[in-house]
Amino acid sequence: MTLPKQRSHRNPDEFPTVQLFLLAIVRLAEPIALTSIFPYAWALIKRFQIGDEDDASFYAGLLISSFSLAEALMGMYWGSLSDRIGRKPVLLLGCVGTMISMVMVGIAPNVWVALLGRSIGGLLNGNIAVIQTMVGELVTKPEHEPKAYSIMPFVWSVGTIIGPMLGGIFADPHESFPETFPKGSLFERFPYLLPNLICAGLLLISILLGYFLLEETHPDMQPRVLLPDDTFLSENTPLIETSDAMKRPAVDLRDENYGTIRSRSSGNTFSKSVEKPPACNVFCKRIMAVILALSIFTYHSMTFDHLLPIFFEDDRTPSHSALGALGHFSPFYSPGGLGLSLQAVGMIMAVQGIIALFIQAVVFPVMAERMGVYRLFIFVTVCHPIVYVIMPSLLYVPERLLYPTIYLFLAIRNFFSILIYPLLLILIKEATPSLSILGKVNGLAASASAACRMVAPPIAGYLYSMGRRMDCTALAWYGSTVVAILGAIQCFAVQRDKAREVQSKVREDREVTAASGEEC
Repeated sequence: MTLPKQRSHRNPDEFPTVQLFLLAIVRLAEPIALTSIFPYAWALIKRFQIGDEDDASFYAGLLISSFSLAEALMGMYWGSLSDRIGRKPVLLLGCVGTMISMVMVGIAPNVWVALLGRSIGGLLNGNIAVIQTMVGELVTKPEHEPKAYSIMPFVWSVGTIIGPMLGGIFADPHESFPETFPKGSLFERFPYLLPNLICAGLLLISILLGYFLLEETHPDMQPRVLLPDDTFLSENTPLIETSDAMKRPAVDLRDENYGTIRSRSSGNTFSKSVEKPPACNVFCKRIMAVILALSIFTYHSMTFDHLLPIFFEDDRTPSHSALGALGHFSPFYSPGGLGLSLQAVGMIMAVQGIIALFIQAVVFPVMAERMGVYRLFIFVTVCHPIVYVIMPSLLYVPERLLYPTIYLFLAIRNFFSILIYPLLLILIKEATPSLSILGKVNGLAASASAACRMVAPPIAGYLYSMGRRMDCTALAWYGSTVVAILGAIQCFAVQRDKAREVQSKVREDREVTAASGEEC
């Protein structure tokens, strides 16, 4: 793929606002496309008449997870390929693959074509790893990381507002809007084509914007014109660069770091006596601990996203029946779901996205600044099991209080899940010893999390089907609780970067001292 070459005039010490904004625009269409299927996946499987009605949640889980299965197989490959050919071509190819996937699902005459479409989208999609890598390469100052790494989850939250809303409102438009989409129209034959076409159009816009405006961030593939951007210009600077000057900036003899060895990958300064660093190992203990934490979180978070619309749309048992068997609340007696309409579920999931948006934009920066990355990570991981324990109790909430309680529970869930994801991204970058393998590390993380997203929906769907037969749909939620508890135990294996915190503290002290000197 031949891409237009652009030269970056960005100051590396400044926050990369423009490029992160463009990357966010490219990123936005993907969560819209991926989450738009959530409201109608269960209804789609029932329309295909696969198995018994009680098994629909299991097969819906297979449909959703087929994308993640293919993505898990190819995630590390795309991350490694981006290290060789650049981030931008791989990113745009992922958008093209997702667009093809959406159209195939929309026109699928049976479940096998729908599964093939989802799988093709996953095989061609390496965007998660590539985007994380691009953010890591755009952001060079540690103090910018909490803000920068919160942008993509923020964009994901925006996508989770629009995606389920599109899927819920425009699925089966012949039934929802009979005058606009009359009997015999294309959308009666393919009732789930319209939301997929809308998402494919958004992906096309993202592809065009990314192709023409987004810059390549790979450090070895950025064009150089004359002197590098970070060259110090003075009367002592050579007018003509030597062959060595083409590889690195000209030396400023007045620099306080002159005489030290500077790592190009990390920007850290070391003394002359420091030995040559060992070869970078993707599978080192510290990296694998963070990736395992990411995988566990991805698994139980995906079970929540899969179970939520099924639990909301499943037939509701009258409250007196739910309480009549034992006469009081029982965590082991929870028949059916809430009996909400598909359109209502789409709107609820859209409101959930708004809640997530607020937490991402307002709550996360404040808490990350006050508690620090590591302590906040431990806190939200340890408290996460609460999310799944409380969900089955919605069956016992009076109908007049149902919607306020739903939004309260969703706020609790989003508080923990939205905070933890950018923290994990920061910890992955911190654990990576060199930017030269950052694409491969993020590819490994993407493959591992995709594998967990693959197995989560079928397992959660199977547990829900089993619980439905036992009048205990809470069984699926309790299964997620167990996994979240395992994550709360495992999170203490993630090592804390004490040296990085010391450097940040020293940098902050210097800035404060410099500011005080200017005031004097």
